[in-house]
Amino acid sequence: MQEQDKQTPVVDADIVNTDTPATVDTTKPDTSNPDMTKPESTEATQEVVENTPAEEIPAETVVAEEAVEEEAVEHNPVDKAPAETAPEPAPVEPEIERESMEFDVIVVGGGPSGLSAAIRLKQLAIEAGNDEFMVCVVEKGSEFGAHILSGAVIEPRALDELIPDWKAKGAPLNVPAIEDRVYMLGSATKSTKLMDSIIPASMHNEGNYIVSLANVVRWLAEQAEELEVMMFPGFPASDILYNDDGSVKGILTGDMGVAADGEAKSSFEPGYELLAKYTIFAEGCRGHLGKRLISRFGLDKDSDPQHYGIGLKELWEVTPDKHEQGVVMHGSGWPLTDTGSTGGWWLYFDENNQVSFGMVIDLSYSNPYMSPFDEMQRLKLHPLIRNVLEGGKRISYGARALTKGGLNSLPKFTFPGGVLVGDDAGFLNPAKIKGTHTSMKSGMLAAEAIFEALKADRQHDDVVAYSTMYRESWLYQDNYEARNFAPAMHRMGQWMGGAFNFIDQNILRGKMPLTIHDNLKDYDQLDRAAHAYQPVYPKPDGKLVFDKLSSVFISNTNHAENQPTHLKLTDPTVPVSINLPLYAEPARLYCPAGVYEVVKDAEGAKFVINAQNCVHCKTCDIKDPSQNITWVTPEGGGGPNYPNM
Repeated sequence: MQEQDKQTPVVDADIVNTDTPATVDTTKPDTSNPDMTKPESTEATQEVVENTPAEEIPAETVVAEEAVEEEAVEHNPVDKAPAETAPEPAPVEPEIERESMEFDVIVVGGGPSGLSAAIRLKQLAIEAGNDEFMVCVVEKGSEFGAHILSGAVIEPRALDELIPDWKAKGAPLNVPAIEDRVYMLGSATKSTKLMDSIIPASMHNEGNYIVSLANVVRWLAEQAEELEVMMFPGFPASDILYNDDGSVKGILTGDMGVAADGEAKSSFEPGYELLAKYTIFAEGCRGHLGKRLISRFGLDKDSDPQHYGIGLKELWEVTPDKHEQGVVMHGSGWPLTDTGSTGGWWLYFDENNQVSFGMVIDLSYSNPYMSPFDEMQRLKLHPLIRNVLEGGKRISYGARALTKGGLNSLPKFTFPGGVLVGDDAGFLNPAKIKGTHTSMKSGMLAAEAIFEALKADRQHDDVVAYSTMYRESWLYQDNYEARNFAPAMHRMGQWMGGAFNFIDQNILRGKMPLTIHDNLKDYDQLDRAAHAYQPVYPKPDGKLVFDKLSSVFISNTNHAENQPTHLKLTDPTVPVSINLPLYAEPARLYCPAGVYEVVKDAEGAKFVINAQNCVHCKTCDIKDPSQNITWVTPEGGGGPNYPNM
């Protein structure tokens, strides 16, 4: 991996950044580059639409005259829902000579599901006496674990199966969960602790562990290396390679050393063609290749639309007198109730006086002025949270979308030449608020099915046995029992949905004789800005409440400068011509890293993309109401570098 330059993230227009933000001039679109106009500097004198009190926006930058509103409505993506297909990238330039490497199996993504698949494949090969069996894992992060973020309380069921002696091998599961506390926040000052008897059974954590999932993944990577899995951190899979019959034959890793204008720099290194008999896609939520595979093979044609949440996390070191190691706290209600949004928060008391604090907010929310980052900041002002964190020190910050549609939204996860595992498909159990054990098990099942196919001298076909094995496993039962949880909350609301889930989970144990479906798409839920409530968020104090700039800084986010933006606009005019008048351009608010701005100068409004800030959460790819933003992989190793998340 090439060494990258350390740069200051950009949030506001008066911050100087060595990586010039991409400015989309919607009045003069650059037809030579449909994804992005030529980057230009953002001057400090420009008027910026910021992420705070939104009441200023309609008065100055979002006011649309009736004619503009009507024109936007004609192109309104809510009335005419766009296709969710990502544009295929331009074909590889034929003059570039690329080296090829061949493997039995390639795993795309070095998270829990991908590493579990790789480990299981090598275990099976060793049991079969096949010393020449070759498995490789490509990971876009600078190291394994660099891009991993989760609460996290994990259920060790899959780990027990994969590596039964994990305790002796030093797996970093050191803090058993000893007590569950669940709260309902009624207002900015009120809270009610729920009795254990009415807490959904799925939220009890006896036998589970509070962990840093990033450190668990680092440990899993060590286990894979000991089994001689070939490990390639800092090598993102940028494209899919196909055989003549349309089956997947491997992946192409990203080119290194490409300038923002698309020209090769002196440091240019072409990507590699990695070829395999089968390819396992384990990219996590909204994987950019998984997304294209689902579209290409129609894998979701018989499924409900997938649903997502955005998870935001801060790691704190609190004073010893406030630390209760092993305690697991969850809650919901305020502040999300102010904007009619749904989701919940957590506080997990880990070892060394560290506390994991964060929120998950459903991306089906409707208020365009709702800012997930700022909701998390004001949540900390509630006495219940403040009493734990106040006087402590914030260590790290990050954000990541999660796939939470559950069983009803699962696509077909096999296709000729490959499979989807983990959050690339969506195996997370929303009732348990857990996806690590499900992701690991899906990777293990895929590995077993693929190994059997290879033993039969098959390759590049549809490994349907994976689907059969899933249906016969505890993973299916885990997903089945939770199938109604998220749809009930989305369709019935907090109180009725909560009551339904209590009956379903505690009394009927997930065997309710009906299945609830949620067929509304998350991006299609935004109300018009003109009719929406505008929350007022607290100003940062640098002690308890923070801004996006300081938060991105402690996520250790970095991208090599002067590279093509990895945030592609299908139509560069849409943010200002449609999203701004109709929805106050929600990208500037739903992005938890200050990537997107609307800037107004003498020439009019411009949409600015500060790609250097991107923490790879994928929220923009999911929530953009026009489905105009496509996230692709940046140069290898770019993005956050989470130390202990």
